[in-house]
Amino acid sequence: MNVAVIAVEGSLLSAIAGLADLFWITNQALRAPPAGTAEGLLHHTQIVFNTTIVSADGKSPPAAQGRRIPVDCSFDEMGACDIALVAGMALGPDRLPPLSGSIETAAEWLRNRHKQGTVVGGACAGTFIVGEAGLLDGRRCTTTWWLHHAFKRRFPKARPVWGTAVEEQDRVITTGGPLSWIDLALHVIKLTAGPEIAKLAADVSVADTLPMPQMIYAPRGYVNAAAPLLLQAEEIIRHASPGMTAEALAGALNLSERTLHRRLKELTNESPKSFMTRVRIEMACVLLETPGASVKQVAQQCGYGDDTAFRRAFIQLTGMTPADYRRWAVGRRLRTEQREFE
Repeated sequence: MNVAVIAVEGSLLSAIAGLADLFWITNQALRAPPAGTAEGLLHHTQIVFNTTIVSADGKSPPAAQGRRIPVDCSFDEMGACDIALVAGMALGPDRLPPLSGSIETAAEWLRNRHKQGTVVGGACAGTFIVGEAGLLDGRRCTTTWWLHHAFKRRFPKARPVWGTAVEEQDRVITTGGPLSWIDLALHVIKLTAGPEIAKLAADVSVADTLPMPQMIYAPRGYVNAAAPLLLQAEEIIRHASPGMTAEALAGALNLSERTLHRRLKELTNESPKSFMTRVRIEMACVLLETPGASVKQVAQQCGYGDDTAFRRAFIQLTGMTPADYRRWAVGRRLRTEQREFE
Protein backbone atom coordinates (compact mmCIF):
# COMPACT_ATOMS: atom_id res chain seq x y z
CA MET A 1 0.00 0.00 0.00
CA ASN A 2 1.52 3.29 -1.10
CA VAL A 3 0.59 6.01 1.39
CA ALA A 4 1.11 9.69 0.56
CA VAL A 5 1.24 12.01 3.57
CA ILE A 6 0.74 15.58 2.40
CA ALA A 7 2.78 18.43 3.84
CA VAL A 8 1.64 22.03 3.40
CA GLU A 9 2.82 25.21 5.06
CA GLY A 10 1.64 25.17 8.67
CA SER A 11 1.14 21.39 8.90
CA LEU A 12 1.64 19.87 12.34
CA LEU A 13 5.05 18.24 12.27
CA SER A 14 4.02 15.70 14.92
CA ALA A 15 1.10 14.55 12.78
CA ILE A 16 3.18 14.21 9.60
CA ALA A 17 5.88 12.23 11.39
CA GLY A 18 3.32 10.36 13.48
CA LEU A 19 1.44 9.05 10.46
CA ALA A 20 4.69 7.82 8.91
CA ASP A 21 5.74 6.25 12.22
CA LEU A 22 2.45 4.46 12.84
CA PHE A 23 2.48 2.81 9.41
CA TRP A 24 6.15 1.89 9.97
CA ILE A 25 5.30 0.40 13.39
CA THR A 26 2.57 -1.64 11.73
CA ASN A 27 5.07 -3.01 9.20
CA GLN A 28 7.45 -3.98 12.00
CA ALA A 29 4.67 -5.74 13.92
CA LEU A 30 3.65 -7.66 10.81
CA ARG A 31 7.24 -8.83 10.25
CA ALA A 32 7.70 -9.95 13.85
CA PRO A 33 4.34 -10.26 15.61
CA PRO A 34 4.47 -10.15 19.42
CA ALA A 35 3.84 -13.44 21.20
CA GLY A 36 0.17 -14.20 21.59
CA THR A 37 -1.01 -12.47 18.39
CA ALA A 38 -2.68 -14.31 15.52
CA GLU A 39 0.70 -15.12 13.96
CA GLY A 40 -0.68 -17.46 11.31
CA LEU A 41 -2.92 -14.75 9.89
CA LEU A 42 -0.31 -12.02 10.16
CA HIS A 43 2.54 -13.97 8.56
CA HIS A 44 0.44 -14.66 5.49
CA THR A 45 -0.57 -11.07 4.83
CA GLN A 46 1.05 -9.48 1.80
CA ILE A 47 0.33 -5.91 2.86
CA VAL A 48 3.21 -3.53 3.44
CA PHE A 49 2.64 0.19 3.99
CA ASN A 50 5.12 2.36 2.07
CA THR A 51 4.86 5.93 3.31
CA THR A 52 6.01 8.97 1.31
CA ILE A 53 5.84 12.56 2.54
CA VAL A 54 4.91 14.80 -0.38
CA SER A 55 4.52 18.53 -0.98
CA ALA A 56 3.39 20.56 -3.97
CA ASP A 57 6.92 21.32 -5.23
CA GLY A 58 8.96 18.69 -3.40
CA LYS A 59 10.48 21.32 -1.11
CA SER A 60 10.24 21.33 2.70
CA PRO A 61 7.50 23.72 3.86
CA PRO A 62 7.57 25.31 7.32
CA ALA A 63 5.56 23.45 9.95
CA ALA A 64 3.22 25.12 12.43
CA GLN A 65 6.12 25.98 14.77
CA GLY A 66 8.44 27.10 11.97
CA ARG A 67 10.55 23.94 11.70
CA ARG A 68 10.96 22.48 8.24
CA ILE A 69 9.03 19.35 7.32
CA PRO A 70 11.18 16.68 5.67
CA VAL A 71 9.73 15.88 2.24
CA ASP A 72 10.48 12.95 -0.04
CA CYS A 73 9.10 14.22 -3.33
CA SER A 74 6.63 16.48 -5.14
CA PHE A 75 3.09 15.63 -6.21
CA ASP A 76 4.24 15.11 -9.79
CA GLU A 77 7.02 12.77 -8.70
CA MET A 78 4.71 10.81 -6.42
CA GLY A 79 2.32 9.77 -9.15
CA ALA A 80 -0.28 7.17 -8.24
CA CYS A 81 -0.91 6.08 -4.66
CA ASP A 82 -3.41 3.92 -2.79
CA ILE A 83 -3.96 6.31 0.11
CA ALA A 84 -3.50 10.07 0.46
CA LEU A 85 -3.70 11.69 3.90
CA VAL A 86 -3.59 15.27 5.10
CA ALA A 87 -3.13 16.12 8.77
CA GLY A 88 -3.94 19.14 10.93
CA MET A 89 -2.35 22.54 10.49
CA ALA A 90 -1.93 25.90 12.17
CA LEU A 91 -4.86 28.30 11.91
CA GLY A 92 -4.67 31.76 10.38
CA PRO A 93 -5.18 35.10 12.16
CA ASP A 94 -8.95 34.59 11.83
CA ARG A 95 -8.63 31.29 13.73
CA LEU A 96 -9.55 29.36 10.60
CA PRO A 97 -7.53 27.06 8.34
CA PRO A 98 -5.91 29.35 5.75
CA LEU A 99 -6.16 29.21 1.99
CA SER A 100 -2.81 29.38 0.20
CA GLY A 101 -1.35 28.37 -3.12
CA SER A 102 0.11 25.13 -1.76
CA ILE A 103 -3.19 24.24 -0.09
CA GLU A 104 -5.15 24.84 -3.29
CA THR A 105 -2.61 22.71 -5.19
CA ALA A 106 -2.94 19.96 -2.57
CA ALA A 107 -6.74 20.09 -2.88
CA GLU A 108 -6.56 19.73 -6.66
CA TRP A 109 -4.10 16.83 -6.35
CA LEU A 110 -6.38 15.08 -3.85
CA ARG A 111 -9.36 15.52 -6.15
CA ASN A 112 -7.49 13.95 -9.07
CA ARG A 113 -6.14 11.09 -6.97
CA HIS A 114 -9.63 10.29 -5.64
CA LYS A 115 -10.96 10.11 -9.21
CA GLN A 116 -8.31 7.46 -9.87
CA GLY A 117 -9.41 5.31 -6.92
CA THR A 118 -7.23 6.62 -4.08
CA VAL A 119 -8.58 6.56 -0.54
CA VAL A 120 -8.42 10.15 0.75
CA GLY A 121 -8.32 11.09 4.43
CA GLY A 122 -8.14 14.29 6.45
CA ALA A 123 -7.59 14.86 10.17
CA CYS A 124 -8.48 17.95 12.20
CA ALA A 125 -8.06 21.12 10.10
CA GLY A 126 -6.81 18.91 7.27
CA THR A 127 -10.47 18.13 6.63
CA PHE A 128 -10.72 21.66 5.20
CA ILE A 129 -8.27 20.72 2.44
CA VAL A 130 -10.41 17.68 1.65
CA GLY A 131 -13.38 20.04 1.56
CA GLU A 132 -11.58 22.43 -0.79
CA ALA A 133 -11.08 19.44 -3.10
CA GLY A 134 -14.86 19.14 -3.31
CA LEU A 135 -14.69 15.62 -1.93
CA LEU A 136 -17.08 16.29 0.96
CA ASP A 137 -19.97 17.59 -1.11
CA GLY A 138 -22.97 15.41 -0.34
CA ARG A 139 -20.90 13.14 1.91
CA ARG A 140 -20.99 12.46 5.64
CA CYS A 141 -17.90 13.88 7.31
CA THR A 142 -16.57 15.30 10.54
CA THR A 143 -14.01 17.85 11.70
CA THR A 144 -12.68 19.16 15.00
CA TRP A 145 -15.63 20.14 17.21
CA TRP A 146 -14.48 23.75 17.65
CA LEU A 147 -14.24 24.18 13.87
CA HIS A 148 -17.68 22.67 13.20
CA HIS A 149 -19.56 25.94 12.60
CA ALA A 150 -16.84 27.43 10.39
CA PHE A 151 -16.68 24.14 8.47
CA LYS A 152 -20.41 24.26 7.74
CA ARG A 153 -20.15 27.85 6.49
CA ARG A 154 -17.21 27.13 4.19
CA PHE A 155 -18.61 23.87 2.80
CA PRO A 156 -22.41 24.21 2.69
CA LYS A 157 -22.76 21.15 0.43
CA ALA A 158 -20.95 18.86 2.87
CA ARG A 159 -22.82 16.76 5.44
CA PRO A 160 -20.83 17.21 8.67
CA VAL A 161 -21.94 15.01 11.56
CA TRP A 162 -21.66 16.74 14.89
CA GLY A 163 -19.32 15.32 17.48
CA THR A 164 -18.28 12.05 15.86
CA ALA A 165 -14.67 10.83 15.88
CA VAL A 166 -14.48 9.22 12.42
CA GLU A 167 -16.65 9.37 9.31
CA GLU A 168 -16.15 7.45 6.07
CA GLN A 169 -18.08 7.54 2.81
CA ASP A 170 -17.07 6.76 -0.77
CA ARG A 171 -13.34 6.33 -0.01
CA VAL A 172 -13.21 9.63 1.90
CA ILE A 173 -12.31 9.52 5.62
CA THR A 174 -12.40 12.44 8.04
CA THR A 175 -11.50 12.66 11.72
CA GLY A 176 -11.57 15.44 14.32
CA GLY A 177 -8.98 16.77 16.75
CA PRO A 178 -5.26 17.65 16.42
CA LEU A 179 -4.28 14.14 17.55
CA SER A 180 -6.93 12.38 15.49
CA TRP A 181 -4.30 11.40 12.90
CA ILE A 182 -4.01 8.30 15.08
CA ASP A 183 -7.69 7.50 14.50
CA LEU A 184 -7.24 8.25 10.80
CA ALA A 185 -4.26 5.91 10.42
CA LEU A 186 -5.92 3.07 12.34
CA HIS A 187 -9.09 3.45 10.27
CA VAL A 188 -7.07 3.32 7.05
CA ILE A 189 -5.30 0.18 8.26
CA LYS A 190 -8.62 -1.42 9.14
CA LEU A 191 -10.09 -0.47 5.76
CA THR A 192 -7.16 -1.74 3.71
CA ALA A 193 -5.67 -4.56 5.79
CA GLY A 194 -8.58 -5.69 7.95
CA PRO A 195 -9.64 -5.40 11.60
CA GLU A 196 -7.11 -7.95 12.90
CA ILE A 197 -4.14 -5.97 11.62
CA ALA A 198 -5.71 -2.69 12.76
CA LYS A 199 -6.05 -4.19 16.24
CA LEU A 200 -2.43 -5.30 16.14
CA ALA A 201 -1.33 -1.79 15.13
CA ALA A 202 -3.40 -0.30 17.95
CA ASP A 203 -2.16 -2.78 20.54
CA VAL A 204 1.49 -2.32 19.64
CA SER A 205 1.04 1.47 19.62
CA VAL A 206 -1.02 1.35 22.84
CA ALA A 207 -3.83 3.22 21.11
CA ASP A 208 -7.59 2.72 21.07
CA THR A 209 -9.24 1.22 18.01
CA LEU A 210 -12.57 2.66 19.18
CA PRO A 211 -12.01 6.41 19.52
CA MET A 212 -14.46 8.22 21.77
CA PRO A 213 -16.88 10.69 20.14
CA GLN A 214 -15.85 14.33 20.24
CA MET A 215 -19.20 15.32 21.73
CA ILE A 216 -18.06 14.19 25.18
CA TYR A 217 -15.24 16.76 25.07
CA ALA A 218 -17.22 19.68 23.60
CA PRO A 219 -19.12 22.13 25.84
CA ARG A 220 -22.72 21.00 26.27
CA GLY A 221 -25.02 22.73 23.82
CA TYR A 222 -22.12 24.01 21.72
CA VAL A 223 -23.61 23.09 18.36
CA ASN A 224 -27.04 24.48 19.28
CA ALA A 225 -25.62 27.92 20.04
CA ALA A 226 -25.29 28.49 16.28
CA ALA A 227 -29.00 29.28 15.75
CA PRO A 228 -31.90 30.70 17.82
CA LEU A 229 -34.19 27.89 16.63
CA LEU A 230 -31.83 25.27 18.04
CA LEU A 231 -31.56 27.06 21.37
CA GLN A 232 -35.34 27.37 21.60
CA ALA A 233 -35.84 23.71 20.70
CA GLU A 234 -33.23 22.66 23.25
CA GLU A 235 -34.97 24.64 25.99
CA ILE A 236 -38.31 23.00 25.16
CA ILE A 237 -36.80 19.52 25.22
CA ARG A 238 -35.08 20.17 28.54
CA HIS A 239 -38.41 20.91 30.24
CA ALA A 240 -40.59 18.45 28.33
CA SER A 241 -42.36 15.47 29.84
CA PRO A 242 -41.10 11.96 29.03
CA GLY A 243 -42.18 10.66 25.65
CA MET A 244 -42.20 13.99 23.85
CA THR A 245 -42.56 13.41 20.09
CA ALA A 246 -41.20 15.27 17.08
CA GLU A 247 -44.76 16.37 16.33
CA ALA A 248 -45.09 17.87 19.81
CA LEU A 249 -41.73 19.66 19.46
CA ALA A 250 -42.78 21.12 16.13
CA GLY A 251 -46.05 22.33 17.65
CA ALA A 252 -44.23 23.97 20.58
CA LEU A 253 -42.05 25.81 18.04
CA ASN A 254 -45.11 26.84 15.97
CA LEU A 255 -43.79 24.90 13.00
CA SER A 256 -45.12 22.04 10.95
CA GLU A 257 -43.35 18.74 11.49
CA ARG A 258 -42.13 18.85 7.88
CA THR A 259 -40.69 22.36 8.33
CA LEU A 260 -38.95 21.34 11.55
CA HIS A 261 -37.40 18.36 9.80
CA ARG A 262 -36.15 20.56 6.96
CA ARG A 263 -34.72 23.24 9.27
CA LEU A 264 -32.88 20.73 11.46
CA LYS A 265 -31.40 19.03 8.42
CA GLU A 266 -30.14 22.42 7.25
CA LEU A 267 -28.72 23.43 10.64
CA THR A 268 -27.39 20.20 12.15
CA ASN A 269 -27.94 17.46 9.54
CA GLU A 270 -30.14 15.68 12.12
CA SER A 271 -33.71 14.46 12.10
CA PRO A 272 -35.98 15.81 14.87
CA LYS A 273 -35.71 12.46 16.67
CA SER A 274 -31.90 12.48 16.47
CA PHE A 275 -31.79 16.10 17.64
CA MET A 276 -34.00 15.33 20.64
CA THR A 277 -31.89 12.31 21.53
CA ARG A 278 -28.66 14.30 21.37
CA VAL A 279 -30.01 17.08 23.58
CA ARG A 280 -31.21 14.55 26.14
CA ILE A 281 -27.90 12.68 26.18
CA GLU A 282 -25.97 15.95 26.55
CA MET A 283 -28.21 16.72 29.55
CA ALA A 284 -27.49 13.27 30.91
CA CYS A 285 -23.74 13.79 30.66
CA VAL A 286 -24.00 16.87 32.88
CA LEU A 287 -26.20 15.08 35.41
CA LEU A 288 -23.97 12.01 35.52
CA GLU A 289 -21.01 14.21 36.40
CA THR A 290 -22.92 15.36 39.48
CA PRO A 291 -22.64 12.89 42.41
CA GLY A 292 -25.76 11.36 43.87
CA ALA A 293 -28.25 10.70 41.08
CA SER A 294 -28.81 7.13 39.96
CA VAL A 295 -28.84 6.19 36.27
CA LYS A 296 -32.61 5.65 36.50
CA GLN A 297 -33.14 9.10 38.02
CA VAL A 298 -30.97 10.69 35.30
CA ALA A 299 -32.98 8.87 32.62
CA GLN A 300 -36.23 10.24 34.02
CA GLN A 301 -34.85 13.78 34.31
CA CYS A 302 -33.80 13.61 30.65
CA GLY A 303 -37.22 12.59 29.41
CA TYR A 304 -36.86 8.80 29.32
CA GLY A 305 -39.60 6.75 30.96
CA ASP A 306 -37.64 3.59 30.21
CA ASP A 307 -34.06 3.48 31.48
CA THR A 308 -33.27 0.61 29.06
CA ALA A 309 -34.02 2.90 26.11
CA PHE A 310 -31.92 5.57 27.81
CA ARG A 311 -28.92 3.26 28.18
CA ARG A 312 -29.21 2.21 24.54
CA ALA A 313 -29.29 5.80 23.31
CA PHE A 314 -26.44 6.81 25.62
CA ILE A 315 -24.17 4.02 24.36
CA GLN A 316 -24.99 4.83 20.74
CA LEU A 317 -23.93 8.49 21.11
CA THR A 318 -21.02 8.25 23.55
CA GLY A 319 -19.68 4.74 23.06
CA MET A 320 -19.97 4.11 26.82
CA THR A 321 -22.65 3.01 29.27
CA PRO A 322 -23.89 5.74 31.63
CA ALA A 323 -21.99 4.11 34.50
CA ASP A 324 -18.77 3.93 32.47
CA TYR A 325 -19.18 7.56 31.44
CA ARG A 326 -19.59 8.61 35.07
CA ARG A 327 -16.37 6.81 36.03
CA TRP A 328 -14.55 8.33 33.04
CA ALA A 329 -15.78 11.86 33.81
CA VAL A 330 -14.98 11.61 37.52
CA GLY A 331 -11.52 10.22 36.78
CA ARG A 332 -10.86 12.96 34.26
CA ARG A 333 -11.87 15.65 36.76
CA LEU A 334 -9.71 14.15 39.50
CA ARG A 335 -6.70 13.98 37.18
CA THR A 336 -7.21 17.64 36.26
CA GLU A 337 -7.50 18.66 39.91
CA GLN A 338 -4.39 16.68 40.76
CA ARG A 339 -2.37 18.43 38.04
CA GLU A 340 -3.58 21.81 39.27
CA PHE A 341 -2.63 20.92 42.84
CA GLU A 342 0.85 19.81 41.78
